[in-house]
Amino acid sequence: MDNNILGLHHITAIADNAKRNLDFYTGVLGLRLVKKTVNFDDPGTYHFYFGNEQGDPGTILTFFPWEGIGKGRQGAGMATHIGYAVPEGSLDFWKNRLKEHQVAFQEDEIFGEKLISFTDPDGLQIQFIEPSTKDNRSVWTTAEIKDENALKGFHNITLSLKEADPTLRVLTDILGYTVQGQENGRYRLSTDSIGTANIVDILADPNLSFGRNAAGTNHHVAFRVKDDNILMDYREKVLSAGLDITPKINRDYFFSLYFREPGGVLFEIATDNPGFTIDEPLESLGTDLKLPKQYENHRSEIEASLPKID
Repeated sequence: MDNNILGLHHITAIADNAKRNLDFYTGVLGLRLVKKTVNFDDPGTYHFYFGNEQGDPGTILTFFPWEGIGKGRQGAGMATHIGYAVPEGSLDFWKNRLKEHQVAFQEDEIFGEKLISFTDPDGLQIQFIEPSTKDNRSVWTTAEIKDENALKGFHNITLSLKEADPTLRVLTDILGYTVQGQENGRYRLSTDSIGTANIVDILADPNLSFGRNAAGTNHHVAFRVKDDNILMDYREKVLSAGLDITPKINRDYFFSLYFREPGGVLFEIATDNPGFTIDEPLESLGTDLKLPKQYENHRSEIEASLPKID
């Protein structure tokens, strides 16, 4: 199993305002700010990582908060819904909490699992789901959100596409997922190499217009592998399937490859190593601004240019 894709590693989305984004995910949803760094290609923009206490793969939602970028548009060729697993019986707590913070939500059921759907302040689509299987992942708690209600990490990601088949082939033939079922135009795929953050849903609609990346949309979806040796094995698999893929990129906390699947969604494959404690201890994760090495000599200018979030 160690040589397989181990479900989702992280999901990266776009926001419009750094402070609003930070306040919502740490304050309202109760996630830990695991890492505060900057965009590798745009050091004047933060890169926030939100997750559980350890910043475990499968719990990490990251954001590029580009100030004033404006609202994007959900559509085909995108990951459109981020599904979080919540403890059994906790949906009432979350309904009340969202009401308190003036966040509208809808109740639903997909593949027999109860859920609520809502959007963050930028319009990013989030779902809180009570999984049908046990989820024993450790959580991050706050003064207001305790163990019995805290988010466990990802349950699934939903891809919206004009047609399902080309993407299904990538997920099954290259990444090792298996189709588990179909319901109301939705395909559900999972991998049994891990028990959590292991589901990908596909919604296919030929009439769906293409989305546009800006605030409130997902930038890419990262799949998890154990280490960079396995990462490079997957690079060969992707190339053998006739798809373009990047060289290995060092993202400081993991190594990455990127490729765009035929439906238009940007996929990443990312490693567990070296992890988020490589440059700060577990107890103080997310406290200090961490910069990629190439920007350390410009720290004072970068700190001065970043939006104020305190």
